[in-house]
Amino acid sequence: MTRPALIGDIGGTNARFALVTPGEFEPHDILTLPCADYPGLVEAVRDYLARVGLDADAPPREACLAFACPIGDDRVTMTNNHWSFSRREAQAALGLERLKVINDFTAQALGVPHLASDELVEIKPGVAREHAACLVIGPGTGLGVGGIFPGRRAWIPLSTEGGHVTFAPTDEREQNLLRHFRNRYGRVSVERILCGQGLLDLYLAHCSLKGANPAYQTPAEVTAAAGGDVIARDTLLRFLKILGDVCGDAALTMGARGGVYLCGGILPRLLDWLPQSRFVDAFIAKGRMSDYTRAIPVQVVIAPWPGLLGAAEALRNEEVE
Repeated sequence: MTRPALIGDIGGTNARFALVTPGEFEPHDILTLPCADYPGLVEAVRDYLARVGLDADAPPREACLAFACPIGDDRVTMTNNHWSFSRREAQAALGLERLKVINDFTAQALGVPHLASDELVEIKPGVAREHAACLVIGPGTGLGVGGIFPGRRAWIPLSTEGGHVTFAPTDEREQNLLRHFRNRYGRVSVERILCGQGLLDLYLAHCSLKGANPAYQTPAEVTAAAGGDVIARDTLLRFLKILGDVCGDAALTMGARGGVYLCGGILPRLLDWLPQSRFVDAFIAKGRMSDYTRAIPVQVVIAPWPGLLGAAEALRNEEVE
């Protein structure tokens, strides 16, 4: 019997694991485990395999795991949680013959070609060029930025840490917000604003600028209140406008004429807010390059497991080491 391979998508908060049959891309036995419940990767994987009833005498021989952090040499250190491990030691501890380790947004990007049409929601129409890069970007625990390019034999992933570029205000409100964030953090990256914690911080900044006492203490509370609370609404709309600015800048930088795909856990919950926001206007407004960005289609990924699809793709993709 052919052993399944292990795939995983590990973020700052949750680790999503699944199995995939060799030669296929559809994940099965999907479980989400809180990273905080485990001291490290090996313990989490062992618990996952036990939960899905995989025989300890016949564990997976191959695995591809995606992590929300830069991927370099042997040591992998998570950006937004406490996990840190040696790739070689983890491979040996888990009895794997082959272990691929990739960035989480590399996995998100490699999952895009495997999405069905009903797993995408159009935010901005456009015409995608066939032989061009695609941008994959989205806020979650942090802000992930990556891409893919159609190579001759396989999809080529374009890994970046674009979430850590410097925030650039475009109007007086954002100049004031920048001063607020700079006083707190020093340098202000776009990830400081465009993530779950960033949404809450943006709300607190709005309260400070308006001289109001904060009424909400979590990003979810801010989002839920946006329908009736003026400051919460301004916060959410500003969050999406800044996201439009950043997505347009990233599309120009990557040359993403193949399209922009918005991923992550936050945006599928904000589908009704995106048309009310200035996301599209901010995406397009690039001066002499506005015709360039105007032609690029933008879609939100609503598929539940794009990172796992991408990990399954990466497992067999010869362009992924």
